[in-house]
Amino acid sequence: MEAIGVLMTYPMSSYLEHELDRRFNLFRLWNFPHKTDFFNDHAASIQAVVASTQAGSGADRELIDSLPALEIVTSFSVGLDNVDLAYCKEKGVRVTNTPDVLTDDVADLAIGLILATLRRICESDRFVRSGFWKNGEFRLTTKLSGKKVGILGLGRIGTAIAKRAESFNCSISYHSRSEKPDSKYKYFPTVIQLASNCEILVVACALTEATRHIINREVIDALGPKGFVVNIGRGAHIDEPELVSALVEGRLAGAGLDVFEGEPRVPEELFGLDNVVMVPHVGSSTVETENAMADLVVGNLEAHFLKKPLLTPVV
Repeated sequence: MEAIGVLMTYPMSSYLEHELDRRFNLFRLWNFPHKTDFFNDHAASIQAVVASTQAGSGADRELIDSLPALEIVTSFSVGLDNVDLAYCKEKGVRVTNTPDVLTDDVADLAIGLILATLRRICESDRFVRSGFWKNGEFRLTTKLSGKKVGILGLGRIGTAIAKRAESFNCSISYHSRSEKPDSKYKYFPTVIQLASNCEILVVACALTEATRHIINREVIDALGPKGFVVNIGRGAHIDEPELVSALVEGRLAGAGLDVFEGEPRVPEELFGLDNVVMVPHVGSSTVETENAMADLVVGNLEAHFLKKPLLTPVV
């Protein structure tokens, strides 16, 4: 398969690059500053795209139209908001992603963000490092055990977060596109109702036009000044200016954020807030999980070009 051209849109994983290089003719798009020249020279030989969740690194209509030999797009992510699924289907381009293998890591990080935000772990670390402890005790924080946790999106990751939260004796409720008949958790038919009945709201749904800015001022106000929001989904789930104003004005107690709408750009107003914990979109960023995701990407490509069933087909 060495003659098959594979285009990687963004530097995602050195292990993935190595494995693709071993099997295919790999093109790294970021190494070509003049994109027009690159597509003129190589487009006809590229049959596969490895996409990412980073801005501009997916597979949109423009990229798909630039590659006349394209057969498959495989996403190095479970999320597919950076891939034009409808256009891929229209053009007969297969699409895969990497579900399941990253579920545990993302769910673990969600719990970590909850604990770090409620217990102000990052702020208390700075308190010790700055030498302030000798001047007095650190402020009281908020306990997690026994809290009411609302999950927005009870899919694989949402369910894994709920199971972890249960170990803290938290009561769990959720909202999703439809009620899960097999779920033991309480279902609320709207996000407003969910926010009104929980103390910690965890965003774990897919990003679609229906869920873009689903966490708006009304939802934030329903959660209230003692409520916390944690986002391990996509940045665009939250109306960021509304989140910032709620945190600054005390209409929300705190936030734990792994994702941002314009990442890697982050609203500067958040930098000075001690009631916010921010990490740089690292939900699945462990060695073990990134390697498993890479193996799944490679496995899907090999299956496609060997005319075998795809491992994780989406389109």
